[in-house]
Amino acid sequence: MNTHHHHNEHDAMSGSDELEQLLKLAASQPAYRPAFFRQLLDATVYILGDSEQVQLQGEITLDAETPVNIQHWEKQDGSSVVPFFSSLALLQQAVAEEEHPFIAMPTRVLFEITQGDHLFLNPKAEYSKEFFPDEVAMLLATGGVVKPVERDIEQETQLLLGQPTEYPAAMIDALTTLFSQRKLVRRAFLALIHDREVDEQPNLLIGLDVKGEQADIDALISEAGMVASETAPNDDPVDFCLVEENARGVSHYLVNHTQPFYQRRWGSWLRNAIPSTDVSSSV
Repeated sequence: MNTHHHHNEHDAMSGSDELEQLLKLAASQPAYRPAFFRQLLDATVYILGDSEQVQLQGEITLDAETPVNIQHWEKQDGSSVVPFFSSLALLQQAVAEEEHPFIAMPTRVLFEITQGDHLFLNPKAEYSKEFFPDEVAMLLATGGVVKPVERDIEQETQLLLGQPTEYPAAMIDALTTLFSQRKLVRRAFLALIHDREVDEQPNLLIGLDVKGEQADIDALISEAGMVASETAPNDDPVDFCLVEENARGVSHYLVNHTQPFYQRRWGSWLRNAIPSTDVSSSV
C-alpha cells in the first residue's frame, strides 16, 4: 500500500472534495459562497463532449479558442443546460457508467466558451447548482462579488451612531463564519449609523479592524458585502468601514463604545508563530 505524508491539512482533501464540500455549505450558508466561487474559478472541471484536436493529440491544453463539441442536456421545462462536474466520479455517476467522451478544462475556460448558456454543476448529485448567463458573466468579471460603492463621509456631517434595536443575528453569524476563514480580520464591530444628509433611514454599519495587503482587504470587503446583503434583516443596506485604533469619529465610537462581535483567536495565531519541535526520537 502506498502511503502519502501530508504536510498540511489542505493537501489531505483533494480540490474536488473541497469544492463539493464548499458547494454543500454554500447551499445553505451565504458565508461560504465567496469561498465556493473562488475555489470553483480556480478548479478544473469535467464536461461531456469532445474535440477533434483532443482525439488527434491526446492531452492538449484547451483555451477559449479551441473548437469543442459540448453536450447539452434538456431540462424538464425544455430549456437546455450544459452539465459540468467537479469530479470524474460525479460525471460517471451522472451518465450511469455509459461510455462518454469527456474533457477536463479550467472552469474559467468553460465559462468563456459557453457564455450565454445556462450551466449546471453536478446535476444528479446530492448538491448541484445552476448558473445563469448573467451570473457567469459576473463571475468572470469580478469573481462573483459585487464591488461595493465607496463614499467619503464629510467631516462636518452629523452622524448619529448607536446600536440596532433588532440584533441582526443571522448576518452576524454569517460574517463571523466568513471572517474566521480569513486571517485578515482582527476584530469586527457592529453599529447603526445615520447620515441624515444622505439617508432617511439609519444603516447597519460593520467596522473592520484588518491587517493585510490593500488588494486582499478590498476583496474581503466585497465578499463581506455579498454575505451581508444576503443575510441582512429586511434586505437592509449594510455599510462597511475600516477601523483605525486612534482615529476620531466612527472608529473612536466603535473601538471605545462597543464590543467586537468577532475577535480573531490569538491561540490560532500563536500556534502558527511558534516553530513546532519534532519530539519523535529517531531510532
